Amino acid sequence: MIFISQQDWLKKAESHRELVKPMADAFLHRRGLGKKHPVYDFLFIYYRFSPTKLKKWVPSFEEILEVEGKDDLSYFNEYWFELLNNTLRLNPLRLQGQALASVAFIEGLCHAILERPPRFGCFGLHEWAMVYRLSPEELRHADYPLRLSSQELTRFVESQHLCCTHYDAYRFFTPEATPLNLFKPTLENRIQNEQAGCLHANMDLYKWSTKLWPWIGSDFIAKTFLLALAGRELDMRASPYDLKEHGYAPIQIETEDGRKEYQILQQEYTQKAHGLRLELAAFCARLRAWGAV
Repeated sequence: MIFISQQDWLKKAESHRELVKPMADAFLHRRGLGKKHPVYDFLFIYYRFSPTKLKKWVPSFEEILEVEGKDDLSYFNEYWFELLNNTLRLNPLRLQGQALASVAFIEGLCHAILERPPRFGCFGLHEWAMVYRLSPEELRHADYPLRLSSQELTRFVESQHLCCTHYDAYRFFTPEATPLNLFKPTLENRIQNEQAGCLHANMDLYKWSTKLWPWIGSDFIAKTFLLALAGRELDMRASPYDLKEHGYAPIQIETEDGRKEYQILQQEYTQKAHGLRLELAAFCARLRAWGAV
């Protein structure tokens, strides 16, 4: 266990808030105005971790906080935390049943991905498969133009080999694109299919860490949030959408040079995710052991 003085944890809480507040507040502001952002809204809508919870720093189960008075406790939810002799920690009685099952699943998924060779041949085509043979009215991001005509997009997708291994990307393929994919990812075979070359599997380190809230603590969640942010930007730059007006130069995967560029960036992103996946797997093992005591 790590003991953190009140002065230090208050500094950590403020630093965390300043790190994630701009993105969280911008999303809340847009939502209040009924506006959308083609890149960043995904981080709050798909992952379903509230901006308010993201901004609020909490310790991990391995950290014990010094508190000087009851006024300091207003920052924490009494359900999750317990006060013991002017120290605050997460209540181990709350880690039971389904919560422990989730820890075991996430640990198993991390190890499966770590043990499997990464694949770097998808070229980000999942976003293209999501618009394949759709009319302009059917597009999910209909407010943003496509970089290619419908005919050009169709010819390009059909010239490639779709090999998406990520269920939550594959399930948004158009009905016409689904049979073109080499794999048939499902919720049930997620552990057998997911691999470290997949952009979304790496972005999902944020999803899995939020499912371990509050036990994992906000410091790790912030790291995976920033990783997911970088992944989402790469994802949409390689998409068929023209987002230059939003400041995103396209990665033209419809060209050989563009596919090479994407592959290099994909490999660099996988390397960034590798350390965090190792860290998450080790954390899950420690958390399971703590919950079993």
